[in-house]
Amino acid sequence: MTRVPAVPQTPRSQTVLGGSPTEKALKRFLEGIPGVDTVGAEARAAGFNSRSLKTSTKKWGLDTIISMVDLTTLEGADTPGKVRTLAKKATMPDPYDLTAPSVAAVCVYGDMVAETRAALGDWHVSKRPDGVAVAAVATVFPSGRASLPVKIMDTKFAVSEGADEIDMVIDRGAFLAGNIGLVFDQIVQVKEACQRADGSYAHLKVILETGELATLDNVRRASWLAILAGADFIKTSTGKVQPAATLPVTTTMLEVIRDWHALTGEKIGMKPAGGIRASKDALRYLVAVAETVGEEWLTPDLFRFGASSLLNDVVMQRQKMTTGHYSGPDYVSVD
Repeated sequence: MTRVPAVPQTPRSQTVLGGSPTEKALKRFLEGIPGVDTVGAEARAAGFNSRSLKTSTKKWGLDTIISMVDLTTLEGADTPGKVRTLAKKATMPDPYDLTAPSVAAVCVYGDMVAETRAALGDWHVSKRPDGVAVAAVATVFPSGRASLPVKIMDTKFAVSEGADEIDMVIDRGAFLAGNIGLVFDQIVQVKEACQRADGSYAHLKVILETGELATLDNVRRASWLAILAGADFIKTSTGKVQPAATLPVTTTMLEVIRDWHALTGEKIGMKPAGGIRASKDALRYLVAVAETVGEEWLTPDLFRFGASSLLNDVVMQRQKMTTGHYSGPDYVSVD
C-alpha cells in the first residue's frame, strides 16, 4: 500500500487541516473551496471603476499610493548607480515638495540588497518609523524553475545581505500539474530560510504569477495554499508575464484574505504587481481593498503596489492637485 506523504505542518495548516496533514488532505481542502463566479468577479471589479472620489479623498489616496509603492528595478542591466538613484527617489519621490511621503520599499535582486541599504542610509526602515524597506526577489525569479537547495541558497543570501522582505515565486508548473505538496513544501522551506541570525524573519511575499494560472479558481486555490504555507503577503505577478495584475484577480485574492481573517483573526497582506501605471487605476485598487477586506488594509503594512512608472504618474497628479497645472516633462525622473 502506498503511503500518502505528509506535508510540512505549519500553525496555519494545523488550524485548517488538523493533525499531521497529508498532501491528500491538502488537495481535498483546496478542491473543496467553492469556485469563483468569473462573470460576477469581473462585474464587481468593473464596479470599482465607477466610484466617484471627492477631491480630499483623492488627495489622501495619492499620498497613500506613494506610501504603498515597492519601487522596483529587476533588470539584468541593473547597476549600483541605478540602484542608488532609485533609493534616492524612494526617499524623496518629489524633490520639489518634501511633504510627499517616502515609498514603502525598494525591490531589487539579491546581489543589490547591500548597495540599496547603503544608499538608503538613515532612511532605512530600521532607523525611522517612516523609513524605506529593502525587498529582494528570490527563488530564481521570475521563473522559479530550479532545485529547492538553489532556491533556499538564493533566499538565505538575500537575507544575509540585509533584505527586510523576500518576494518568492511559486513553481507554477508544479501547481498546474497538481503537485500541491511540492509547492507547499517549498514555500514552507523558503519561509524558514527567511530567518535572520537574531531569530527574526524577513517578511515573505509569495508571487503566484496569476497570468500563468489561467483561471480565477486556480488563483483562489493558490492564494489559500500560499497562506497555509506561511505567506505574510500574497502577490499577483512578477511583472514579467502578461496579463499581470488585474482587478478581478486582485479582488479574488483579497476575498481569500478576507475569509482567512474571518476564520483566524490574522491579517495577510496583498501586493498587485505589474501593469498598474496610472494613478486613476491605483485609486481603483484602493477602493477594491476598502470594499473587500476593509479600510484597515489601507496601510503599507498590508497593501503594496509593485511598480516603477506608477510613482511618476502619482507625483504628477499630486502636483496638479497642489498647483492647478501639470508639470513639464522634466519634473519627474525617468526610470
